[in-house]
Amino acid sequence: MNDLLSTSSADAYADMLHATTGLVAERFRRIEQPFSGASRDELQSLVDGIDLDGPGVGTGDAVRELDRLYLEHAVWFHDPAYLAHLNCPVALPAVAAEAMIAAVNTSVDTYDQSTIGTLMERRLIEWTAGRIGFAAGDGVFTSGGTQSNLHALLLAREWALARHGGDRVRVLPRLAIFATASSHFSVEKSALVLGLSDDAVVLVPDDGEGRMDPRALGSLLTAVRDAGRLPMAVVATAGTTDRGVIDPIAPIADRCGHDVWLHVDAAYGCGLLLSRRRDLIRGIDRARSVTVDYHKSFFQPVSSSAIIVREPADLAAASWHADYLNPLENDEPNQVDKSLQTTRRFDALKLWTTLRALGAERLGEMFDAVIDLAAEVGSDIAQDDELELVGRSQLSTVLFRVRPEGTDAATQDALVAGVRRVLFESGRALIAKTVIDGRPCLKLTLLNPEVTRTDVARVLALVKDAAATLAEISPAFDAALAGAEANA
Repeated sequence: MNDLLSTSSADAYADMLHATTGLVAERFRRIEQPFSGASRDELQSLVDGIDLDGPGVGTGDAVRELDRLYLEHAVWFHDPAYLAHLNCPVALPAVAAEAMIAAVNTSVDTYDQSTIGTLMERRLIEWTAGRIGFAAGDGVFTSGGTQSNLHALLLAREWALARHGGDRVRVLPRLAIFATASSHFSVEKSALVLGLSDDAVVLVPDDGEGRMDPRALGSLLTAVRDAGRLPMAVVATAGTTDRGVIDPIAPIADRCGHDVWLHVDAAYGCGLLLSRRRDLIRGIDRARSVTVDYHKSFFQPVSSSAIIVREPADLAAASWHADYLNPLENDEPNQVDKSLQTTRRFDALKLWTTLRALGAERLGEMFDAVIDLAAEVGSDIAQDDELELVGRSQLSTVLFRVRPEGTDAATQDALVAGVRRVLFESGRALIAKTVIDGRPCLKLTLLNPEVTRTDVARVLALVKDAAATLAEISPAFDAALAGAEANA
């Protein structure tokens, strides 16, 4: 018996894949809510009950066990009541590509491990750079936006270091990164990883709606220089995680000029590259680097992200030579010279297959559909006396609070955590929570083009019912739920 995928097991592989996809398809047919509602204790008991040191049970039994263990209790992003985070249902062609990726197991770090895979990835990077507006850009696929942002800021650090004499001991403590409080947490995490000072990230005031204020940025750049520090990079966000708003990239680029590296984190908003709303990211072609997350607004399975740079030579700052990976006598397009990773999946195949099957225009229409839906849902909430809309998104996020009749602001704040928890524990609907201007609020992230206004209305009805019930539980509700909010 051959337990590895090979010539002798090809028939067994086909049978196994057919059986496995049949189980998954059946789950898709039967799913009625995004989560089973099982408690953490119940799930922990199921996991602990599996003997990982015992004898093998065989592939068929192991897969059937996964159906009961994993599929039964997974979170299903395609369900219309899943409205929580930046997770999308995935394009069917990409799922087909995933099967190929797993079976062939290509690693795209070197050309001799991937051959045409390397060339296909490079073509997609070139295509994305063209969509951004880079005449001769370059880049590489990554595991996600956090890695893409880290990679970009590493390149920015090395660029700034070279501009200021190359003395790491003297220069690194003086470098500053400019971002807003709404920028992704990976910016500050990257500063830590890159060995910058504890106060390296300078927070730029926003316009009151979460977008960077270019005038404030200009003033801070001057103040930082006057204090003897060195501006390294500005991070503009094309789609903030909480509000779904877009920093004004062109005016920010004006303040950066040629002296400060401009990085645009478009992990969420990269779908605008294919959208009729492209003007929302006007000026993105002036960035030095851009993060794109295809596994958000291009509807790809995780992981599928990339860093794209305007100047291909910038990537050399992160390259590292190893004789066994990039021998000098070989003139081969090895991606390991560009990536922070060595072994790397051929994730580009998913996007390639999707573009060939659906076309870029269709992907843009799908992203536009969720933005349209968010605008409609925002209007519905604004007209509902039991709900309060918190700002307006430029993408597909909706922030709101629930306000049952007779409740004050403190109770409404306390309801946020309680409502989210009630819906999650029932499994009927998944929504998120965040804090805006010091106050908690509920959050819908709409990334499913098949979800309708009616689907969202059903979830909002669940929200209002849960809030009304919680508000009537006891006179001590406010204090109890406020404590839960503090610990959430």
